[in-house]
Amino acid sequence: MSSTREERVDNALQQLLERLVPSQLPDENEAHADQRWDEANELARDLLDREPEPGVADDVNQAADLIKRRLVRDGGGPERASAFGNLYSRLLSQPVLDKKWGILYFLWKLTEGEDVNGSAGARSNSMGNRARHSVDGIDLTGRQRDGKDEQESVYDEAFARNGLSRMQRVDEVSSPRQPPMRERLAPGRPKPSPQAQTIDTQPEQDTSSGDVAPSEAALLRDMPFTLQGLSSTNLHFTDHSSLKLPHMLPVPLISLLHSLAEPSLLYRSLSQFVESSDGGLVGQSLRSAIGLELRSYLGLVATLEGQIRRALAQLDDKLTRGGLGKAGVTLKRCVIWTGEATLGLRLMSMVVESAKSKKGGELISLVHNLATSHGDAFVYTFAERLLTNITRPFYNMLRAWVYDGELEDPYREFFVSENTNYEDSGATSVWESKYLLRDEMIPSIVTFDFAHRVYLIGKSLNFIRHACHDSAWVEAYSKEASRELVYGDTANLGQSIDEAYKTVMTRLVWLMETKFALAEHLAALKKYLLLGQGDFVALLMESLASNLDRPANSQHRHTLTAQLEHAIRNSNAQFDSADVLRRLDARMLELSHGEIGWDVFTLEYRMDSPLDVIVTPWASKQYLKIFNFLWRVKRVEFALSTTWRRVQTGSRGVLAKVSDKLGADWKSARLGLAGMVHLVDQLQYYILFEVIEASWSGLQKAIHNPASGTVTFDTLISAHTAYLRSITRKGLLGGAGGVDFTAQLHELLKLMLNYRDAVDGLYSFSVAENAKREEMSARIETRTRAGRWGLTEADEEDTASPGFGGTSKGGGRSKTGAGVTESPIPSLLSLGGGTGPDAERNMLEQLRQRLRSLEADFKARVNVLLGDLAYQPDVDMRFLGVVMNFNDVYNPTRRRRQKPESKEKADAGKA
Repeated sequence: MSSTREERVDNALQQLLERLVPSQLPDENEAHADQRWDEANELARDLLDREPEPGVADDVNQAADLIKRRLVRDGGGPERASAFGNLYSRLLSQPVLDKKWGILYFLWKLTEGEDVNGSAGARSNSMGNRARHSVDGIDLTGRQRDGKDEQESVYDEAFARNGLSRMQRVDEVSSPRQPPMRERLAPGRPKPSPQAQTIDTQPEQDTSSGDVAPSEAALLRDMPFTLQGLSSTNLHFTDHSSLKLPHMLPVPLISLLHSLAEPSLLYRSLSQFVESSDGGLVGQSLRSAIGLELRSYLGLVATLEGQIRRALAQLDDKLTRGGLGKAGVTLKRCVIWTGEATLGLRLMSMVVESAKSKKGGELISLVHNLATSHGDAFVYTFAERLLTNITRPFYNMLRAWVYDGELEDPYREFFVSENTNYEDSGATSVWESKYLLRDEMIPSIVTFDFAHRVYLIGKSLNFIRHACHDSAWVEAYSKEASRELVYGDTANLGQSIDEAYKTVMTRLVWLMETKFALAEHLAALKKYLLLGQGDFVALLMESLASNLDRPANSQHRHTLTAQLEHAIRNSNAQFDSADVLRRLDARMLELSHGEIGWDVFTLEYRMDSPLDVIVTPWASKQYLKIFNFLWRVKRVEFALSTTWRRVQTGSRGVLAKVSDKLGADWKSARLGLAGMVHLVDQLQYYILFEVIEASWSGLQKAIHNPASGTVTFDTLISAHTAYLRSITRKGLLGGAGGVDFTAQLHELLKLMLNYRDAVDGLYSFSVAENAKREEMSARIETRTRAGRWGLTEADEEDTASPGFGGTSKGGGRSKTGAGVTESPIPSLLSLGGGTGPDAERNMLEQLRQRLRSLEADFKARVNVLLGDLAYQPDVDMRFLGVVMNFNDVYNPTRRRRQKPESKEKADAGKA
């Protein structure tokens, strides 16, 4: 164990000598260098073998009391003494530190400015206390000594007087003494290699005095240049991120230089960032803000340079370290003075590194989050100071957008951006597609609601200027309301945005209501496309009925337009404004094979800019969908009413004459017609009043008294959209609850039309039967007057009806009549071959069977419809089912809904 300790001591001594004593000086021969090395080695071993002088005993409490008295005596007050007491308690609680007295004694001597022997407090010129020793008037480092040796300071007698004399320990007396250091074999002087010699001599060429390592004064002289990122005599910048330190510097100086190298390297990198020109306006503002901070840093460097120059002018070679400590400027103090500036440079460097892939609002959020998420007051103040300069371009863009409606954002840094794929296709694109709100670019200094309001203000101003052609008001508003927006003035900023929001929205809504007559056009849409103008719809249907019964490919646009003008001139629609009537037009949908005019006819109400922002293309499609459905219902109602009037009129004439044969059939047909008319009437009443009128009332309330309190353009758009959605959902045009009411109603309407055709066939049969009877009566009367028999067997065969044939079932023979009256309504069903009584009976049976099957199918479909309506969540839709079946003539049944998979399996099984 002892040999190991001796080896460690020898190795440590050898390394210390190699660090302090140069191996060979310039212009020095080998013999003189070896002699100087041996003398230094001998002196060091002699000092290690010297017996320590008695010192003071280890009294920790006494040292602590003396330090507290010194703190109170020097004006520190009880606060500093109390703080020292806390630190002292923490020191005693540390089990790792076993020489607590030595620590306190060392601190005590530092306050007195004296040299301290840390091992035993000996008054000797040891190598731990002095940096060099002299041998024969020459320093071991090779420098000539000026005058006699400096006198070491003595210990404080007060401290030694209160302590106890150090006694030799028992284990030291009894333990065997190690051989003296001087008796051991001293290692020889290390021989530098040629390459190493070249490297070691290079720093010596860089120093002006030719020393091995520059002194602290020389380093201080170069420090102002280093802090500015400039290479100096002793400190060189190899590149933008590396600083080369001199060789042979002590470890404490290297540690200090490392601390001072950080602000130097940070300043160089930040200077390069400031000089670059990449990025947008916010990025350039960041460079400007960092440039201001760097100028403040240079002001600190200038102050520090002045202090260093005054300190270097006061140096005295007779004092230790030239008297730098008394001059007031050292490397350690430079580290302390630049500590706050280093933290600021570090924060700016972190911001620069994090902002490489960010711009605009993202960059502002980055700095703002640094201020709000950090508890250090310095970091918060520093970040707020940066934000004041960084946010200036953002607030300039915000002011231009809010007060002028113009987007001044060449680098796309604002949270509102112009759509590059925008195509000018009308006002709808101007409002909805030209400008977009980018959520990722909203800075954290504003809320999303604030950003959305700003987005609406600028978009509305742009819309007023370009779509409403009211740029004069926008310019006047900008001159009157424009004000400067700055960071930190949150209250005034919010108030300014609220005022701008109310003013702009009020102006835009006023333009829609007065200049562009929005309410009048919405009312016109309701009257003409939603069939609210009853007299106009009745006249239009009557005038178009004969034309629309023909095939679709035979319809002509000018004919439809002429009938539309006729309906307008002969109804109350003639009193509407010319602008409204100009927009109304009749057109045909796309033709398909087998369609008739009723299937392709539609009305169109043209909306131009800027009204087509509210009545969008989607809204126009919804109006067209609602009109086609209501037009089909109205057509069925018109057809059933026409047939009902004919039947009721014929019941007092033609039908009464054949009641003996077809009375039961007409009773059943009238019951079926009455049920269908009742169903159509209830359906029309529900859609026109319970749905459209109720939705219209909700639209008026939403436009004039919105829930938000402020009528905006988006309020109008959303209210109109909700109005159409309510009509399509409650008007049985949407799939409410997974039920396709539109398909069910279309099938029911087809059944009603087919039933109407069957009733018209029965009416034609009745008219033909009546004509046949009148013909027979006329013949009988004519021949009777001539004195002949009324009818012969040959006449009975010849007088068979060409349409229906057969004879009457009345008693006796018929008389001969004159002429045959043809039915005005053509027969719907052919006889299928042959004439006579059998053909007549076949025709009548076919009509009866068709009427019964259509009526049964109609009742079955109505039962399903009523069953679906009974389970709808909307109370009005359930009430519709109630009024359709007020007398319980139908039995509502709810179909079982099959899942798509089971339905496919069922279809596959049927196949």
